[in-house]
Amino acid sequence: MSNSHSFSDADWATLASQIKSWALELGFSQAGICDTDLNSQEPKLQQWLDAGMHGEMQYMAEHGMKRARPAELQPGTIRVISVRLDYLPAGAGFATNLSDPQQAYISRYALGRDYHKLMRQRLKQLGEKIEQHVGAYGYRPFVDSAPVLERPLAAKAGLGWTGKHSLLLNPQAGSWFFLGELLVSLPLPVDEPIQQDCGSCVACITMCPTGAIVSPYVVDARRCISYLTIELKDAIPQELRPLLGNRIYGCDDCQLVCPVNRQAPLGKEEDFQRRPQWRDQSLLSLFLWDEATFLKMTEGSAIRRIGYQRWQRNLAVALGNAPFNEEILALLLAEQQHPDALVREHLQWALAQQQQKQLQQQKENRQQQRLIRIIQLGLPRDA
Repeated sequence: MSNSHSFSDADWATLASQIKSWALELGFSQAGICDTDLNSQEPKLQQWLDAGMHGEMQYMAEHGMKRARPAELQPGTIRVISVRLDYLPAGAGFATNLSDPQQAYISRYALGRDYHKLMRQRLKQLGEKIEQHVGAYGYRPFVDSAPVLERPLAAKAGLGWTGKHSLLLNPQAGSWFFLGELLVSLPLPVDEPIQQDCGSCVACITMCPTGAIVSPYVVDARRCISYLTIELKDAIPQELRPLLGNRIYGCDDCQLVCPVNRQAPLGKEEDFQRRPQWRDQSLLSLFLWDEATFLKMTEGSAIRRIGYQRWQRNLAVALGNAPFNEEILALLLAEQQHPDALVREHLQWALAQQQQKQLQQQKENRQQQRLIRIIQLGLPRDA
């Protein structure tokens, strides 16, 4: 075992190169290294919090500027090893799924196994591998498990640049990847950030269903579909419900329209491939799951974190947004006295939407029948 105190600059450079190789061997798609200075991010973070754009995510405000100070999370930290892991599943079926309003749309990152434990375990293995070469040192892995500004750190480590949707963009991998960090007390040489940006492209801003990207690089979580379907515990604002469409867990629209994502590779991790229970599922079939079925089907999945109540709440909104359907109407009529108050209110909203569409369809049918009779009788169409 080596003594890191006797390492030369060349030794640290060699170790940094080895760390990146070990990261690839552990299954990560890329690794980079940066220092812990995020001072430039603090004013932006404070402004975002002051504007209330974090919504109900109180943990964002509670930790405050600690998010921009990695050394306060792990004393002694002077470097961050940032890793990414590609996850885009094969046969993702974006367009076909979104274009069928009777089907449920689930954000593609959640179709397979929950990434948190998998990535954290591999980061821990990377930390142990380093320890075998340098001796005891301070390190700690993070994967969404602490108040860390992971995207700015990844950008500093050369893994990509920040897109106008606030996600990290990599020139080879787009944005379809997870991020994780290993905080270390080792004076490793740092990588250079990628000098690239989105230029004049505003596709993500113009295509966001709810207008959540309020300006370049600024996302108002209170309007974001991912926030509304995952983080929000209360009722989804009525004015936003029609904009959710059939999206019941998360949203990928800003990534789907991003030109950098056109050549993004498929993820190689088998655990991130789409599970059978998420293939071509109708909104009706998913709503009919009881809680035991929901828990069974979401075992090991990120989806489980929203719980059965929010699952049904989200599905209720999607059922209301679907085109008029006799089966949906029958279900909503039967569920008017749903035992959960939150779910019941959303079901009642959905019922009103379906009844309104039913009336509209009946009106259109009458007009069509009238037009057919006029044609059959040879009368002018404005008769």
